[in-house]
Amino acid sequence: MIIALLSAMTLSATPSPCAPDCPAPDPGPSHSTEVELTDANGLKGTSAGAADTRAYAVIIPGSGPTNRDGDSPLGIRAATYRLLAEALAAQGIGTLRYDKRGVGGSAAAAVREEDLTWDVSVNDALAWIDWQRAQTRRPCVWVIGHSEGAQIALSAARRAPDKVCGLVLISGAGRPAVELLREQFASVPEPAQTQLNELMAELAADRPVECPPAFATLCRPSVQPYMRSWLALDPAADVAQLEVPILVVQGTTDLQTSVADAQRLTAAREGIELRLFEGVNHVLKVAPAERTANLATYSNPDLPLAPGLAEAVGEFILRARY
Repeated sequence: MIIALLSAMTLSATPSPCAPDCPAPDPGPSHSTEVELTDANGLKGTSAGAADTRAYAVIIPGSGPTNRDGDSPLGIRAATYRLLAEALAAQGIGTLRYDKRGVGGSAAAAVREEDLTWDVSVNDALAWIDWQRAQTRRPCVWVIGHSEGAQIALSAARRAPDKVCGLVLISGAGRPAVELLREQFASVPEPAQTQLNELMAELAADRPVECPPAFATLCRPSVQPYMRSWLALDPAADVAQLEVPILVVQGTTDLQTSVADAQRLTAAREGIELRLFEGVNHVLKVAPAERTANLATYSNPDLPLAPGLAEAVGEFILRARY
């Protein structure tokens, strides 16, 4: 995950003064446009308009070198975010999806690993939210976060709730990151497992550790700033502090997050909506629970999104609430 520190960010468009209830400009026919945040290095994304735009959303990508379309050089070619943006445009929802720092069109914006913290990801998301608000002259926009992007969306909404109309959390974790890692390391034999748990507890408490070479992936000095800022995050606690409308979307054959994660998010406060999709995996495609066949969908961009999923997201965003 290569993301750079956001500094002196300016928008490529100057916000237009406008009362909260003023209409956004009609973007005309459905179209996609390459856009850029004009800081020193440049973050890039795709703005997808709709023929009759009724709402606007920012799509936040998941972990690793995932690009604006939902693909990755690690072998993922599912086109999840591109397909979602196209399906939302057909419902009258314009979107902005972006390449993270160090990825795709934003490759030049990467910085050193030791400069990376969770706030970098959140600051970038907020910058794109501001870009979308400025372009559309809306006081707030909807935010759709997928996988790790769901937690980034929550963190951004906590920091600037007035800029977020509501959240759609797709395939997001419902537990603190330190619990997820403990679960992943449950099969590690002793005494290594106890040592790993002790290291993670220290990092989650925002304390530096002496990292044994065997655990360099988890706690080498250059990655500790990110781990210390990430491990203590609790998505359900963030949900409980937000008053905006929230939809949680989860597939039942997801290999990364579970129905239990979605249920924990939904239970965090009253009014959270939950949509479970039977036989749908982490990249939002219909897939069996069997691992090999499930992962095969990760490299097939010709597979459509699961039936009804994009429609459920669009219905939630467009629903009249006043």
